[in-house]
Amino acid sequence: MVERGRTIDFGGGFTVTVKADEADASVLETTEPPGLSPPFHIHRDCAEGFYVLEGEYVMYLEDREIVCGPGSFVFVPLGARHTFRTGQTPGRKLNFYFPAAMIGYFEDLAAALGRGEVDDAELEAIADRHAMEIVGPPPDRYI
Repeated sequence: MVERGRTIDFGGGFTVTVKADEADASVLETTEPPGLSPPFHIHRDCAEGFYVLEGEYVMYLEDREIVCGPGSFVFVPLGARHTFRTGQTPGRKLNFYFPAAMIGYFEDLAAALGRGEVDDAELEAIADRHAMEIVGPPPDRYI
């Protein structure tokens, strides 16, 4: 099912727009404010790809740090420890999930944030419901 733009708005310049949601892949366009970084995590049900459209990101994949500007692509294998950090300006990228995943995670996270601040236990519970395991805090530094 192609959704062509249903947007999940987290506020503060962070949005996730569902571009495609098929059984074998989902595509999300994300816009992030400067310095945004989720905790290190692994996906137990999918591989992930990042394609940078605007801005600069540092992608953290296992023990590697990869600086990515527009046109960069990073593939994250199933089960690999990873995260990212947005650079000094807002960023925009495409996230690909093989097979389809993460739409429910972002919907649940946005709903929780809409009720107020989310603590670590709730964040971990939301992640666990969507086959994602949080394995460390966000990175401390930006290259």
